[in-house]
Amino acid sequence: MKRRALLVSNSTLYGSGYLEHCQEQITKFFGDKVKRVLFVPYALHDRDAYAKTAREKFESLGYGLDSIHEAPNPVEAVRKAEGIFIGGGNTFRLLKALYDHNLVSEVQSRVFQDGIPYMGSSAGTNVATVSISTTNDMPIVYPPSFKGIGLIPFNINPHYLDADPNTQHMGETREKRIEQYHEEPGTPPVLGLREGSMLLVEGDKATLLGTTPARLFIRGKKATEHQPGTDFSFLLTGKLA
Repeated sequence: MKRRALLVSNSTLYGSGYLEHCQEQITKFFGDKVKRVLFVPYALHDRDAYAKTAREKFESLGYGLDSIHEAPNPVEAVRKAEGIFIGGGNTFRLLKALYDHNLVSEVQSRVFQDGIPYMGSSAGTNVATVSISTTNDMPIVYPPSFKGIGLIPFNINPHYLDADPNTQHMGETREKRIEQYHEEPGTPPVLGLREGSMLLVEGDKATLLGTTPARLFIRGKKATEHQPGTDFSFLLTGKLA
């Protein structure tokens, strides 16, 4: 399988600039064969400003960047792309735009059949999974489906937060919400990516990268903690460890 994906929890880590915490992984991921990256800014309202931020960062890393919102034909832009980066923002807005422009199957095809690298951050990571059902975002718009691009056969919860034992807030924790998701039959595993973590998928191999551990939720099982460097390839095969 040609699939390659870098799925990042967050674009900005406290104390650092935009994508600074993962820029080493970005350059290793896109390598020197990719010269220009196609950026998808649909998750934010001000697409011009978002593209400017992403372009400045990628150019500093040695890559040209074209924003899909500036392309006369978004489908053709995906078909010609050397690599794709879908940025964060509101996941519902992003997925609706991807469906509106007929891009879900196009991106899937380019990654699986042509092997072009796909990078997602936050919302861009959410839409790469089975569905956006485990996003943290508010449904400010209504996409025709919650079904994602399906680059991996499980879900991710970016920006995963642990319960604070010192808080007086008695609302639901992130873990409790994921447990509620798994009360529904047939729901896939959910990988909780904390700030600073990311998942590298290369073919049938998946590895946790970054500086923070991830929390894995599998329906009917107790949640487990996993350190950077963990091999999550079993999640790609469906043979759950």
